[in-house]
Amino acid sequence: MNAAIPHAQFSDLMAAAPSDNGEALRAAGAATAYLILTGDDATTASIENDRAFDRHVFASLIAIAACEGGAVADQVGLADDDLAGLLVRWFPQALDVFERRRPNAIVPEDDEIAMVRDLLLGHRSTDGEDGRWLAFMIARRAVEPNHLWEDLGLRDRSELSRLLSRHFAPLATANTKNMRWKRFFYRMLCESDGFVMCSTPVCTNCRDFDLCFGDESGESHLANTRRSLALKEPALGMFGAP
Repeated sequence: MNAAIPHAQFSDLMAAAPSDNGEALRAAGAATAYLILTGDDATTASIENDRAFDRHVFASLIAIAACEGGAVADQVGLADDDLAGLLVRWFPQALDVFERRRPNAIVPEDDEIAMVRDLLLGHRSTDGEDGRWLAFMIARRAVEPNHLWEDLGLRDRSELSRLLSRHFAPLATANTKNMRWKRFFYRMLCESDGFVMCSTPVCTNCRDFDLCFGDESGESHLANTRRSLALKEPALGMFGAP
């Protein structure tokens, strides 16, 4: 793989890639995007210190968004200027690859995304733009269908817990029963508005117990697909082409 694709938009490369296996293309695209952003393999990137961890989180978010089609800024919930600012701060060498200005059209704000975003912004524990960007990005990705850690492009749930503990500590510490994070967000929103989301006062008696507390461990869909491809066809190129 080549870690530098000068003056080429990643979305254009994805659009031009073979589409006969969408999941495989998405997995290969996310891995390649992460490599372009960081120069590292997403599966082995070191995250020992806070700066390395934050870099990994932002790279994972942009990488998974970049392989889903459409503008990256839309997929991560950021304004064009915010995405450009994030790239300049963390991945300046990749600015031309991932940053694309959108037409100046007014798009109605999604109420659900806005509520989760405001919840996160109200529980920030770090200063600066990183925490604000993450609130917007997490809120946008929370409406995707998979486990939240998967839709953030992270390697497992522990990385999501670390992310929330670092940047949104008051919210993270309130999840004392280790509820699934999406369900916990919505529970917090309901309680703040005076509503009760749960059908029973005791979680263990609730028919939805597994929805709130079910296992979220294991390998992500993208990682599983990447591994399967590597085992079957180790000579595949960047987007599955020999």
